[in-house]
Amino acid sequence: MKLGIIAPVQEESFANARRRGLHFLEFCINEGDSVEEFCEQLESISQWKTQYGVEVGSIGRWKSLRINEKGEILQDELERCFKLIDAASALGCPSFVSGCNYVEELSFYENCTAAIAFFKELLDYARPRNVQISAYNCRKVNFVNTPEVWRIIHGHLPELGIKFDPSHARFFGGDYLQEALDWGHRFYHVHLKGSLLVNGQKVDEPPAGMDQTDWPSFIATLRAAGYNAGLSIEPRKSALPDELADKGIDYSATYFKKLLLEEVEL
Repeated sequence: MKLGIIAPVQEESFANARRRGLHFLEFCINEGDSVEEFCEQLESISQWKTQYGVEVGSIGRWKSLRINEKGEILQDELERCFKLIDAASALGCPSFVSGCNYVEELSFYENCTAAIAFFKELLDYARPRNVQISAYNCRKVNFVNTPEVWRIIHGHLPELGIKFDPSHARFFGGDYLQEALDWGHRFYHVHLKGSLLVNGQKVDEPPAGMDQTDWPSFIATLRAAGYNAGLSIEPRKSALPDELADKGIDYSATYFKKLLLEEVEL
């Protein structure tokens, strides 16, 4: 497993990743972000990769509508995903992450059918470009986030992976260790995000390693499931004071490097 971090698309992100001894960056080009502007930076990103020795481990797109009220794929959004898959391929990035919205006007069966059609388009496009496609387990504009849905959609699409974040299971009553054990063989990418609950209620998202998640058991479960891909630290706005935010990220980097039995150089 390799340790990386979600970060802005800028040279400083590569410099900070190198300083922290991280292997890769993850870029999230979400709804409201310009796919075109990101793609215009590919030459610079390639130069920064070489300059700092830090790879691009994953590219993802959150919060976008993929399916309309009739159950049809939104072609403009599909084309944006295709462009990001092209970008991942050009950068030697192995992972593209997406979700699929639930349409209330349609039945559950119709929603699953539409999601399968959407992900199949991504899989067919990505296959010759050597990019793997994953559905994220985040709940934002996405219903492909639990084992019950994975059994249908991932059961039908054997090439489709899962981008897993234990905090989403924790915040919505799931069992993240059981999900990792049962589905870890389908995980293509993992986020490391802290989570704090009190009496079952979400309180905060502290830096990963300073929270309630049983990270040693989670990493061990991933190993038991055969997972050997990226672990991406996800910095969040938390109750930690702003002046300590960078130290919180440093703490997470050090913490997980120890769990991965890597030498710590900070």
